[in-house]
Amino acid sequence: MFVFITIHLKLDPFFVDKAEKYVLADTQRLVYFVRRKGAMQAIKKEVFQNHVTGLKVGMNAPDFQTADETGKLRSLKEFTGKKLILYFYPADLTPTCTEEACNLRDHFQELKKKGYEVIGVSKDEMRMHQKFITKHQLPFHLLADTQLDIIKAYDVWGKKQFMGKIFDGIVRTTFLISEKGVIERIITKVKSKQHTQQVLEEE
Repeated sequence: MFVFITIHLKLDPFFVDKAEKYVLADTQRLVYFVRRKGAMQAIKKEVFQNHVTGLKVGMNAPDFQTADETGKLRSLKEFTGKKLILYFYPADLTPTCTEEACNLRDHFQELKKKGYEVIGVSKDEMRMHQKFITKHQLPFHLLADTQLDIIKAYDVWGKKQFMGKIFDGIVRTTFLISEKGVIERIITKVKSKQHTQQVLEEE
């Protein structure tokens, strides 16, 4: 089109004026298309967000009672007078969950000095927890919430996206609970390799 206009540039001013209007119109349409396409792509990227717990800081943490990896029943009341890191993770022995658990393991003594106890929760069975703890020498207990009782009480089961797929599952979330059983902080954007630092950043 631009070559055609150049050829007639000195021959027909009327044609040039008309052609320029066509070029301008086409350019505007192109800009509109590009902007619209960009906006649609942006919308697609922003449409989905992982489920976020409805619990809020300042609420009483929901009580629970379920077995750990040894079969012993654990409850929130057991931690009265202690600060508790209650962290929910999708599955034992998976890469990101292993990174998170090992980060807490590596800084466990530091967390203990700050007065924290650590408890992990997933829907895995006790035997899977035992394998996870043994393989990575985890110094804290893992609760086997196979019926999703605690997971749903803390509202961390919902829609999530992983590798482009959207499905229901445990949304990785950590609750910091005070000595009186009150939720002090909720970490929803967990950094598995720096999770202890996230926990302690406001200490």
